[in-house]
Amino acid sequence: MRVALFVTCLVDLMRPRIGFAAIELLEAAGCDVIVPAGQTCCGQPVWNSGDRAAAAALAKKVIDEFVGSEYVVVPSGSCADQIRNEYPVILADEPEWRARAVELAGRVYELTDFLVNVAHIKTLPGNFSGSVTYHDSCTGLRGMGIKEQPRALLAKMSGVELKEMAAAEECCGFGGTFSVKFGEISAAIAAKKCGNACATGAQTIVGGDLGCLLNIEGKLRRLGDETTQVRHIAEVLTAKK
Repeated sequence: MRVALFVTCLVDLMRPRIGFAAIELLEAAGCDVIVPAGQTCCGQPVWNSGDRAAAAALAKKVIDEFVGSEYVVVPSGSCADQIRNEYPVILADEPEWRARAVELAGRVYELTDFLVNVAHIKTLPGNFSGSVTYHDSCTGLRGMGIKEQPRALLAKMSGVELKEMAAAEECCGFGGTFSVKFGEISAAIAAKKCGNACATGAQTIVGGDLGCLLNIEGKLRRLGDETTQVRHIAEVLTAKK
């Protein structure tokens, strides 16, 4: 299978190793992976802020850049949702572009969903060992249906003990621009999420969206927790002892 990886701007700028881990996982599943060099942002921040023109320009850029691949895989539920579910809405008034957006949408998958339901990966490249708790990101869960897929992959790792936290499906407080516009509310939500995660006793908090993970990790450190690890699911699935 010929797969194009949409890296996401947060991964590119803040934690590139997630992108490399995603490539490792896709190759382990037998995929031929390409990474279009000119890719930037999916446009979600400007779309959520009401700038339709900028969102449309970025959508068209992504559509052009990901022509020709059998699948487009994204290590982020929120970015995958933007491309799959929002592009046809953003470009609704431009029939030719909307048709192209719908065509692209049919090829877009969040990473864990692709690995489980399309590539049917059998063997994971990592041998991570330890206890983890999983945070369900809002858009990945509600927009893309990501819930059982990451847990199914973690279950393939004999050294992993999954400890479910209370309210795993509740927001971490990030919400993109929400955390900027409503800082105090965001901080309170993040504190609750960190408390629920730490109450499990898990050594590592795992998730599928780097924005959430940066928010959770930042709050943990401000609360004085320097021990609990916060890692993307791709990092865990490829981690070596």
